[in-house]
Amino acid sequence: MKTTKRIDIPITGMSCASCASNIEKNLSRLEGVIQANVNFATQRGTVTYYPDLVREEDFIKTIQKLGYYARLEKDVPLKDMEKEARQKEIRDLRIKVIVSAVLSIPIFLGSFPEWFPWIPDILKNYVVLFILATPVQFWAGWRFYKGFWVALRHGTADMNTLIAVGTSAAYLYSAAVTFFPDFFITSGIKTLVYYDTAAVIITLILLGRLLEAIAKGQTSEAIKKLMGLQAKTARIIRNDQEVDIPVEEVQVNDTVVVRPGEKIPVDGVLIMGNSTVDESMLTGESMPVEKKVGDEVIGATINKTGTFRFKATKVGKETALAQIIKLVEEAQGSKAPIQRLADKVSGVFVPAVIFIAVSSFILWYFFGPEPSFIFALVNFVAVLIIACPCALGLATPTAIMVGTGRGAENGILIKGGESLETAHKLTAVIFDKTGTLSQGKPSVTDVIEANGYSREVILQLAASAERGSEHPLGEAIVNKAKEEGLDLADPNQFEAIPGHGVIAKIDDKVVTVGNLKLMERERIELGGLYPKTQVLSEEGKTPMYLAVDGKPAGIIAVADTLKENSKEAVKALHEMGIEVIMITGDNSRTAQAIARQVDIDKVLAEVLPGDKANEIKKLQENRHVVAMVGDGINDAPALAQADVGIAIGTGTDVAMEASDITLITGDLMGVVRAIKLSRRTMRTIKQNLFWAFAYNTAGIPIAAGVLYPFFGLLLNPMIAAAAMAFSSVSVLVNSLRLKRLKLTEVRR
Repeated sequence: MKTTKRIDIPITGMSCASCASNIEKNLSRLEGVIQANVNFATQRGTVTYYPDLVREEDFIKTIQKLGYYARLEKDVPLKDMEKEARQKEIRDLRIKVIVSAVLSIPIFLGSFPEWFPWIPDILKNYVVLFILATPVQFWAGWRFYKGFWVALRHGTADMNTLIAVGTSAAYLYSAAVTFFPDFFITSGIKTLVYYDTAAVIITLILLGRLLEAIAKGQTSEAIKKLMGLQAKTARIIRNDQEVDIPVEEVQVNDTVVVRPGEKIPVDGVLIMGNSTVDESMLTGESMPVEKKVGDEVIGATINKTGTFRFKATKVGKETALAQIIKLVEEAQGSKAPIQRLADKVSGVFVPAVIFIAVSSFILWYFFGPEPSFIFALVNFVAVLIIACPCALGLATPTAIMVGTGRGAENGILIKGGESLETAHKLTAVIFDKTGTLSQGKPSVTDVIEANGYSREVILQLAASAERGSEHPLGEAIVNKAKEEGLDLADPNQFEAIPGHGVIAKIDDKVVTVGNLKLMERERIELGGLYPKTQVLSEEGKTPMYLAVDGKPAGIIAVADTLKENSKEAVKALHEMGIEVIMITGDNSRTAQAIARQVDIDKVLAEVLPGDKANEIKKLQENRHVVAMVGDGINDAPALAQADVGIAIGTGTDVAMEASDITLITGDLMGVVRAIKLSRRTMRTIKQNLFWAFAYNTAGIPIAAGVLYPFFGLLLNPMIAAAAMAFSSVSVLVNSLRLKRLKLTEVRR
C-alpha cells in the first residue's frame, strides 16, 4: 500500500468561493493528488497526496501560476500562522476604504447638483469628477482587475470578473461622456456621468471585504485562544539548580518545577508533591482536578495549590495542546458535504450571471424606454454587482470554523466538517461499557455485616488479608479501607488461591476472603448469607465472602461503578430522540444490571472486541446512523465502522486518530453536547445557505429590472453593492452567534 501524506497550505489573494473552487480543481488535476480542499473562509488549502508521485513544491507552483500566493509550513513554531497576513490585509483594506470614501463623497455630491445646490461649481465639472474617480477605480479597485485578469487567463470567471466588468462599464462610459460629449449629443443620448456609481460601488465592496476580514479573524478566535494558553517559560532543574528557560527549550525527561498559580509548561507525570490543577481551559470542566505522584499533567493548565515537580514526557508539537490546535486547524479547514452544493453553484454561477447581465443589457437597449442605453447600462452593472457569490462561499466554512472552535473551548475536538455534519443525523448511540459508561475499575459498593462483626472490622480484616494480593478485586477492597482511614495489619501468613480468593493469618486469626467455591473448599457454612449474594449478583456486583476462623463474618460486594453523569447523558439522548445501546464483553446478567441503572434501550453482551464493528454494521444495515462511544484504543475497529466515532478519555494521540470526535474528559455529557453542537451548527449553515440563495435568487431579477414595467422601480447599482456587502457580513454575523452557545447548559 502506498503511503499518503496530508499538507495544509496558507493561501492569500482569494476573493470569493469561485477562486477557491478554481484552485481546488487545478490541484486535483495533479498526478498523485488524492483529494484537495480549498477553504475560502480560512484562506487555506488541504491536500492529501502520494509523496512518491507529487512534491509539495508542485502545489505551491500550481497555486502561484493561478495568480495567488502560497507558502509551505515546515517546522514552524507554535503560533497563529495567518495572524500576520490577516492584520496586513485589514490594514491595507482600511486605508483603501478611507481614501475611497474621502474621494467618493465629493464625487457623489458633484454627480447630483440638483439635490445638493450648495456644492461648489468645481465639483460639477466632469473632468474634476474623472480625476477624483480614477484613483478609486484603478488604485483602490486594482485587486479586482488583477483577479479578473488571472481568471481570464485560465478561462474562468469569478467575483472579480463581475466587479471589474460592472464598474469599468460605468467608469469608461462616464469617461467617454466627459471627453467626447458631442458624440452622445448628436446620438440623442443625454450626457450624464456615472463616476459616482463606479466609485461608491468599489468603496462599498471594499468596506464589505474589510468587515469580512475582521469577522473572519473572530471566527478563528478559538485557535488564538488555545495558542494564548501556552506558557512562555518553564522552571527546570539543571545541575541541582532551578533555572527559568523558554518553553521551546524544554526537553523530554527534564524535571520541571511548578508553583501555585503558575501554568504547567508541557505535558508530563508528577514525580514529587501533590496539588489541584485547573484544566477548564482544555476540558471545559470548572472543578479543579486532584493530582498526586504518578498522575499526568497537561501543558497550559494552571496549578492551583501546592508546589510539585514532574518529568516532561511531551514537548513542542507533541504536547496535548499542540495536537489539539492542529486538530482544530484541520477541522476548520475541512469541508462539510453540504458545502458541495454551494461549490457546484458557485462554479456555474458567475458565467450565468454574466449571461443574464448581457441579456439584460440587450433587452433594455432595444426594448427599454429612452434613454435606452442608460437604462441598459444601469441594469447591466446592477446585475453584475448584486450577484457576487461571496455569501455562498462563506455560508458553510464560517459556521464550521466557529462551531469546531466552540467545541474545542469545551473539550470537544471535532476532526472535520464531515464529522460535524454527520453527528446531527444520528439515530443511535452505542456506548462501550467498561471505561466509558463505567469507571473501568472495580470499587466496593456494599458491605454486609454478619455474626456481630461491624462494617469497619469487616473492611479492615479483608483489606489486611488482601494487602499481598495483586487481584483487581482485592485492590478495590484495600483502596476502600485506605479511603476510610482504617489501619491495616500485615498478615503473618498469606496464600492466594487462583480463581478463588486468599487465606491469611492476621493477629492469630485465620481470615478467608473469596468466592463461594473457596467457602465450599474450606467447608465454611454460610447460613443466611448465600441468598444475599444472589441479590447482589443480580445487580451486576461481584460478592466476596469474609470468614474468620472458619465462621462467616460478612460479605463485601465489588463492582465497576457507573460514571457520575451516565444516567443524565442517557436521559438527555432519549430526549433528543436517539436510541441508546450498550455493548460489552461482559456476561449478560452484569450487562443487564448496568443497563437497568441508566435506562438503556438495548444491550449487546458477551461481544468480543473484534465483533463490535459487525454489530454496528448490522444497525447501519437497518438504516441507523450510528455513533460509537469508546476509549479510542481498544475500540478502534468499532470507532472506524461507526458513522461517527467518539473517543472518550484523555485526548491521547491514538484516541484522536481513531475517532471523528474526541472528548478530552470522561464526562458522558460531552456526547450530548457534541451532538447538540452539530445540530446547532448545521442549523446555522442551512440558515446561511438559505439566505445566500434567496438573496441571489431574488436580487438578480430585481437588478435586471423585472419590477420596472409594473412599479417603475429600478435597482440602483450602489444599493446593489451595499446589499451584496450586507449579505456577506450577515452570513458571518449569523455564524458568529455560535460563539455564544453555552454547551455546559445544553440538555436537549
